[in-house]
Amino acid sequence: MTEVTLITGDGIGPEIAEAARRCIDSTEPGINWDVKEAGIEVMEKAGTPLPKETLASIEKNSVALKAPITTPVGKGYRSLNVHLRRKYDLYACLRPCKSYKGVRSKYTDIDLVIVRENTEDLYAGIEFEKGKDDTDELIDWLNNHRESQIRKDSGISIKPISVTGTEKIVRFAFEYARKMERSKVTSVHKANIMKFSDGLWLEVSREVAKDYSDIEFEDRIVDNMCMQLIQKPELYDVIVLPNLYGDILSDLCAGLIGGLGVAPGANIGDNAAIFEATHGSAPKYKGQNKVNPTALTLSGVMLLRHIGKLAEADKLENAVASVIAEGKSVTYDMKDDRNDPTAVGTSEMADAIIEKVKSS
Repeated sequence: MTEVTLITGDGIGPEIAEAARRCIDSTEPGINWDVKEAGIEVMEKAGTPLPKETLASIEKNSVALKAPITTPVGKGYRSLNVHLRRKYDLYACLRPCKSYKGVRSKYTDIDLVIVRENTEDLYAGIEFEKGKDDTDELIDWLNNHRESQIRKDSGISIKPISVTGTEKIVRFAFEYARKMERSKVTSVHKANIMKFSDGLWLEVSREVAKDYSDIEFEDRIVDNMCMQLIQKPELYDVIVLPNLYGDILSDLCAGLIGGLGVAPGANIGDNAAIFEATHGSAPKYKGQNKVNPTALTLSGVMLLRHIGKLAEADKLENAVASVIAEGKSVTYDMKDDRNDPTAVGTSEMADAIIEKVKSS
């Protein structure tokens, strides 16, 4: 048996976690789930949104499926997702974006993979608040060492991009492309403007590419990349990006396939991997058996492939695709009319997927 941590989350998390778990189990993958809590609800009884037992389980099993967790806006604890990425050095955010027949979208044949660097760039959290002494000191130093001046009433963020971090994520992208038999890697940057951060990213990308002569390599400036993805997404395959650009373009690509409801994801490091839907916890729908379990279930497909259960992964993905294509046993958001009375609930859509798995 393979031990896997299941973090049930909060809001709609427990409902879709249960649905995804049942769908995964229907493939008989030999998984023993270690069910743990995290989020707002456990905070009230444990005094922390991320109990020690949950962290210990992740560290023991190295693989987790995580349902959405609410991040309070403007108060409370910081993002647990960011905390987990930093704690376990989950430097690669993997976001496949694939069209499924039956999902409403302007595109029908998207098959892209976003590989986003998770630890550096503007999201590294090196910030200086407007009006603080250290901010004023930094601005004074910068203004004494450069021709163009920074306004005194500025807030400042620092954007670190290292050789080490860039090499790891670009190599990850190439290794993933090779493993999944994909043909091209595109590195995205703004090196024409930011010579010493994005310029370094581009330089390292080109050096790493030399080790993978079997895979085509190219680079694109980020603004041009956005236009290219809208105009001719069929030209792209695996796309590797620094943190901020990866965050933006992963949602853009999710839009190409019909939205976050069908967009799976994973955060992967050398010693741990956490698989999760890319959408939020939608607390207003909590307990209503209403929300779409597809994204977390497809994240489960990614998890199965990660642990070497390839046949089980294919079986589950095909079952999900079949249910969506039929359009009968799907949640309200996947109907042409969101008020369609034939829409089913979270659990019922999971039942339909399981039936497809069993009959395959």
